[in-house]
Amino acid sequence: MEHLHPLDSRLEPPQRFTYPFSYEPHPLCQLAAKEVQAYIATHPEIRQDADQGKMFGVLVVDLKDFKDLKDFKEPYGFLAAYSGLLAGRNDWAYFVPPVYDAQQPNGHFKTTEREISRLTGISSRTCMSSDTRALSQELQTWLFHQYQLLNARGEVKDLVDIWQEYYNRPKLLRKYPLPPGGTGDCCAPKLLQYAYQQGLKPLCMAEFWWGGTTKTELRHHLNYYPACRGKCKPILTWMLQGLDVDPDPELIDLQQMELPVVYEDEWLVVVNKPSGLLSVPGRIGQYSVETIMQQRYPGCMVAHRLDMCTSGLLIVAKTQEVYRALQEQFVKHQVKKKYLAVLEPLDTLGSLGNPRKPTQGRISLPLRPDPMNRPRQMVDIDHGKRAVTDYEFLSENVIALWPQTGRTHQLRIHCAHPDGLGRPIVGDELYGTKQKGQRLMLHAAELWFRHPVTLQEMHLIINNV
Repeated sequence: MEHLHPLDSRLEPPQRFTYPFSYEPHPLCQLAAKEVQAYIATHPEIRQDADQGKMFGVLVVDLKDFKDLKDFKEPYGFLAAYSGLLAGRNDWAYFVPPVYDAQQPNGHFKTTEREISRLTGISSRTCMSSDTRALSQELQTWLFHQYQLLNARGEVKDLVDIWQEYYNRPKLLRKYPLPPGGTGDCCAPKLLQYAYQQGLKPLCMAEFWWGGTTKTELRHHLNYYPACRGKCKPILTWMLQGLDVDPDPELIDLQQMELPVVYEDEWLVVVNKPSGLLSVPGRIGQYSVETIMQQRYPGCMVAHRLDMCTSGLLIVAKTQEVYRALQEQFVKHQVKKKYLAVLEPLDTLGSLGNPRKPTQGRISLPLRPDPMNRPRQMVDIDHGKRAVTDYEFLSENVIALWPQTGRTHQLRIHCAHPDGLGRPIVGDELYGTKQKGQRLMLHAAELWFRHPVTLQEMHLIINNV
């Protein structure tokens, strides 16, 4: 079994397998990742390509009861993988093979791909004919059917069936009828597929980024990251069936969170939302500030939103009339908000850190969603929506932020992006680094608005970032 590597450790394994979309890497995975990193560093061809930015993954497996490995004395082994191709290849012996190898030069995929390229060149230099587009779509669909993916029960489904069963509501299926290109070629599906094929018992998994931070990939060298949701969520939902998997940590203990009231009268309430609590019911759960407050005041509505990981001041309107009046102020940009954030120290960023910025200034970087990796956002100068943030450093690592627009993850990206401050907010697992037990250090500290009934100018402060 050439792709299996020994892992010499007496560490206790985890009780359950990793929930791949939000996790702290287990120490066994960290040991395995160091082995992979050492391998990359000593292989020039691999390193040259990886230095441009590449996601790698490790899967630790239990070998104690595996009888077919007479030469393995260690209780654990690990498998390694990379996303997509590595230096133009998918056949590196150190890493597990792809779920399906579409790179064979004389195989059906490559042969038909060359024919499509030839027809495209004949028909037009700028666009495909309808026949050529149909042939290209047919080839892509054929390819997806070749991805025969296992789960831990030994059941098999192809990628098209997995995708369409996951997006089984008509509206979603119309929006996502087929997977995007590259689906099935990320680290996690490769690792699980090979482990199941070889009869290996998965214990834990982690993925890390190798290479520099780019303007499109706000990731940092050797940091761990969750699996992408856009391509991998449908696949892994299938492949993890039969494993005892950690619960989604974003849903743990939500109902034990306190919701302190900062200001209240007969028309509205302002609360100090804790990090980890949704503002309104959403994709990952129904428990939220709005549902908590509706138990006290039926019919109340949250007047604006904070990211789940962000803490701070949030206005709740007790009536529809108050809600509409507050909404009008937000639409007219009459509400002012100040956030406090703790940035990663410059000395921890190494060569990735930007030079020191002016003590105050303005960041203007347009943003749009990353469709294949939600909830991540990305800077897009051509197609993004306007996003503007004013900032002022209060100390070397603490900063005040005044958003002039309200885009998703705006403050997090404007801090982390090389064309912004080049310094992620502490605890930001999407755009920076998150240590065990660490929260996102972003807090909505001050709020200015006009009371919709009394017309009094309100200024509320709670500075405990």
